[in-house]
Amino acid sequence: MTAATEPGTRSRQRGLGRYFMARTATLPYEAVSALACAGTTSASMEILDLESGLAADADRLSDVLHGLIGANDDAESRRLLLALRRGIHNAKLPADRDRALAVVTGLDPAAGAQVRAWLRRRDRLAELIDSLGSMLATEVADSRAQLWRLVDRQPLRAGLQVASPALDRQLDALFSGGRPPPAKKLRRIERSVVSYLYRTACKTSPFSSFTSVAVGEFGDSRNLEPATREPLQGYVRLNVAALARIMAAVAADPGRRGDLPVTVSPGLRKDTDRLRYVRRWVTQGDDDAAVSFDSIRDGMFHLRRVGLLDRLIERLDDGNHWRWSDLAAWLGEEAEAPPDQVEEYLDVLSRLGIIQTGAFAVDVHTSDPVQRVRDTLAAFGLPWADRLAGELGGLQELIDTFRRGDVPQRREAVHRLREAVIDIQAGLGAESPSVPQTLVYEDCRTESRLELPAAEWERLAADDLAAVEAILPTFDMTLPHRVTFQGFFTARYGRGGRCDDLLRLVEDFHEDIYDQYQKLAANQKPFDADGNFQPEENWLGRPEMVALDTARQELAAYLESVAADPAAAEVCLDADRLHAIGGGLPGLFGGFTPQCHMVQVAQGGGASAFVLNQSMGGVSFPFSRFTHAFTEHSDELSVDLRSQGAAIAPRGAVLAEVTGGSASTNLNLHTQLTDYVIVCPGEVSDVPAENQLPLADLSLRHDVDDDRVLMWSARLDREVVPVYLGYLVPMALPQLHRTLLMLAPNSLAAVDVWRGVPEPPAADGVVARPRLVVGSVVLSRRSWSMAASALPRRTDGLADAEWFLGWQRWRRRHGLPAQVFATVYEGSGRPKPQYVDCTSYVSLLVLEASISAEDSRVVLREMLPSPADLGTGRVTELVVETYPLPLEETHD
Repeated sequence: MTAATEPGTRSRQRGLGRYFMARTATLPYEAVSALACAGTTSASMEILDLESGLAADADRLSDVLHGLIGANDDAESRRLLLALRRGIHNAKLPADRDRALAVVTGLDPAAGAQVRAWLRRRDRLAELIDSLGSMLATEVADSRAQLWRLVDRQPLRAGLQVASPALDRQLDALFSGGRPPPAKKLRRIERSVVSYLYRTACKTSPFSSFTSVAVGEFGDSRNLEPATREPLQGYVRLNVAALARIMAAVAADPGRRGDLPVTVSPGLRKDTDRLRYVRRWVTQGDDDAAVSFDSIRDGMFHLRRVGLLDRLIERLDDGNHWRWSDLAAWLGEEAEAPPDQVEEYLDVLSRLGIIQTGAFAVDVHTSDPVQRVRDTLAAFGLPWADRLAGELGGLQELIDTFRRGDVPQRREAVHRLREAVIDIQAGLGAESPSVPQTLVYEDCRTESRLELPAAEWERLAADDLAAVEAILPTFDMTLPHRVTFQGFFTARYGRGGRCDDLLRLVEDFHEDIYDQYQKLAANQKPFDADGNFQPEENWLGRPEMVALDTARQELAAYLESVAADPAAAEVCLDADRLHAIGGGLPGLFGGFTPQCHMVQVAQGGGASAFVLNQSMGGVSFPFSRFTHAFTEHSDELSVDLRSQGAAIAPRGAVLAEVTGGSASTNLNLHTQLTDYVIVCPGEVSDVPAENQLPLADLSLRHDVDDDRVLMWSARLDREVVPVYLGYLVPMALPQLHRTLLMLAPNSLAAVDVWRGVPEPPAADGVVARPRLVVGSVVLSRRSWSMAASALPRRTDGLADAEWFLGWQRWRRRHGLPAQVFATVYEGSGRPKPQYVDCTSYVSLLVLEASISAEDSRVVLREMLPSPADLGTGRVTELVVETYPLPLEETHD
């Protein structure tokens, strides 16, 4: 970690993490330029220029002709001059233009020259308009031909095989020379291909070969943006949901289940007259969805203690390893019950979560889930387990073929893989075998070892980014929930209070206040549709909630004052003012606020701008999902990140990961990045026992000095800071884990800078907002928002060229750049922005197809960095981390 010096009198300094991650689009941006209709766009711009110039000159010529008409007594000449004046006013060519021009020239040679020039430009306008349709048709045909050539390039096609196997199969049929699909279906395929092409060349969302990742360090480099153009190395793993389907079939088969080891649910506790344990429910994800995962819920349950159940639990706790069949035999003898009743009883205990057959659970830290299950099966030493291990080995071979193969080989491999997963389930007796649509997950990296200039980024972290971080808590969706939990704790246990029974605390918190609070807060927004401020629900009277409400109002008022000029393209925000508005919010709950920032560098115009895409709180989050791709170097990334985490932890505290249980999605798989792991009831962990912190070892205490609730380990006699490293949103985790993470430094800032700021007057239904800049950081891009009905929509009878020209006219009228990102809001949810090139006919078609209702809200944001600002020729996003420096490292 490198230190960053904070300017002025600002109280808290920030450190820059040692590593950064580069996310780079695998296709160069120039690849999509082939889809632009450059000639038609140029002609359209000339048409608009001519229209503007002709209109501007019409008034002046009208006055000149008016004088000539008034001074002329000849009726025929007056008729010709009136027709000419009317035509010029309406930008139309008169029928007797030559005779009219001769009359004007005869009366006033200078006026005649002006009219002749106007007519010549009007002829050019007519020529351009007449040729625009054929020009557009030619360029659209060329761009479509280029599109089909681009779609067969390895990075795009390889990514399609993971993201949309159905589309890949359609393309294979299309290119194989068979019968082409109907025109309507072909256009649907075309729109999908264009969207994926833009995802591969214009965006940076790591998935398969669409976007590659690379890791670098801060050093002496002078390049603000590194170039990563080396061959991609793919890392492929089976979807753990598919593995779960296979293991569920094993557990459901009576013949094989008897050989499975049985344990008492970890964390089960015997009270005086009852058993207390955490029950978990697993809901299978939608196998037809492109991205799906098995969701897990939990809850604390109590059962009255009875003799037989007590004895069964004691038997399982005797230190011996029990198989299901052994336990069933003992239970049959103990209860003198027939086998079918014994099986039914054990099945009920399993469904209730009192006993587990979790031998095949995939720990989130497992680097190779398939091999992990194969090793478990091999340890059984049974014929059926050996056969299944061999079949899983066949899956691994297909995955390796997929990783190494070309496009046809990858397609064949994933097809055979799908069949093999179904066949394995069927062979295990599953009545309805199922396979997730996304069967493999692939991440791609380059071998580059990158470097960025430490001095420049340290300055950025200390100054401009620090000012942004001061106001990020006002957008943090998790902060009100954390405040509510802290308030509940002090209300229940008092100042300086302590709780050793965390399960009871979590249950009471949800039952007494939080479940109801969540319902009311779900649709809570700081400002309503009319711009009226809506304070947070503050049932417990917490001062932090008041400070949050105040900061939100002050920020909105400040932005309203500085963005008062509706014509301004850019507004510079004062860093000191942002620090004053944010006040003490970043210092709440001890002030441990690690942040990661996703930034793009714009290097145009001789100055560099750092465009902020997203910010979130956490430790090592940018790297966790990809650590499996960076394990072959002697200086293994995960080892260094783990050391860095220990170094930046608050003084006297340790970081401990809350995993959320076994992996239900590949998005949560990662190597161990903290020294300790919190193991909740019902979970098992592969980390060494000395690095595990069972929930029973932990307590919560109120620190009176800092007025915060902290977690404490009895064994370590130290504070424990819980962290979350998964890419599955925390709200999808079980209840216990979500609650523990209210003590974590994780945060998610949904930055909507214009909320609460009155809209400027709309122009033809379009509301424009300026770019917001803090020093060299772009906090918000220029934007234009409108109802979909305000866009140039195609109507019956409107020619393609007219529609395309209408888009260019509309874009010029509102000052839009040629390239933008569009976000279409229809109903609830957070839609993703899509790239739009206003100079590309097919791109505009894709945007139009994405809008299903005229009242949909559409927000267009400038592409920044613009194409001219891409220093490396590829769209790249850099992810950097900042940390609060320990007090002994700070200095004036």
